[in-house]
Amino acid sequence: MNGAINFTYGFSHGVEWGWPIAVYLLLAGISGGALIVALLVRFYKKQHEDTPLLKAASLVSFVTIALGMVFLVGDLEKPLYFWKILIHYNFSSVMSIGVMAISVYIPLTLIMCLYLFEKEISVVLAKKSQLLGYFTLIMGILRKFRPLIEVLSVVFAVVICAYTGFLISVLVRFPILNTAILPALFVVSGLSAGTASASMVATWFFKEDAHSSDMKTLHVIEWPIMAVEIMLIAMLFVSLLVGNEFQQTTTVAFQSGVYANLFWFGVMGVGFGLPLVLNFALGKHVAHSHAAFYLSGMASVAGVLCLRMFIIYAGQTFGV
Repeated sequence: MNGAINFTYGFSHGVEWGWPIAVYLLLAGISGGALIVALLVRFYKKQHEDTPLLKAASLVSFVTIALGMVFLVGDLEKPLYFWKILIHYNFSSVMSIGVMAISVYIPLTLIMCLYLFEKEISVVLAKKSQLLGYFTLIMGILRKFRPLIEVLSVVFAVVICAYTGFLISVLVRFPILNTAILPALFVVSGLSAGTASASMVATWFFKEDAHSSDMKTLHVIEWPIMAVEIMLIAMLFVSLLVGNEFQQTTTVAFQSGVYANLFWFGVMGVGFGLPLVLNFALGKHVAHSHAAFYLSGMASVAGVLCLRMFIIYAGQTFGV
């Protein structure tokens, strides 16, 4: 990710950070968003049992951040030397701070999975008594710290979502990227994609009733999250529109060309329009169907991916 940047108006060429970074930003957002929502629901309802939603969110959180790291490291100019980032820190660098946060967050998501799938892991290790003994000993220690681990997981999940926005907002030559709105937008859009992903995994793999109490809670909060997400996108556009002369020229990204199509059809149409139509415009029979539930969830995730793609590509294209 080093070297001169040759910016053009092509969709896949002439940008320093391409689609692998957009996918990483999506996966990191899903990871943080899913864990935040599930744990906040647990805290709010004072749940003591391990619910299907919490199991799904923990699994989604660990898998997506691990997969996201594959995309992030794979995009490095020398991916086999990624370990150097883990031992050389620059506390004035957003990248270094982010690496430190990820180094804490990934073990937290793994520990959450150990809490939620302790029984399943014990069954797998049952035939190997020595390994089972070690695992039982480790879990006995970890269980004492579970309340603290859960709080830390929420804190670092928020940090990870926000960090992905801060990471690209430090590029001062690019008005679409260099805005304080971006970290907040990435947190909220991460919550949106994370909520959709956790709810789909909970119902598909853990047999959670799509109309259960937890699912209804997620269904209630997803619309305010979507509203805030739209508001932040509008704020981003208005901040460019009322900015200096150069900032105003970057609004063309929203108005014409391939990036505008990506924004209006992908972000607004698929990400926001399709869930709204499925849930409110086609009647209760359609809104309460399993097909609408999964289609709406996948549309939300796809919309957040389109948003990340738009910001990454349009943001780097329209620069000084």
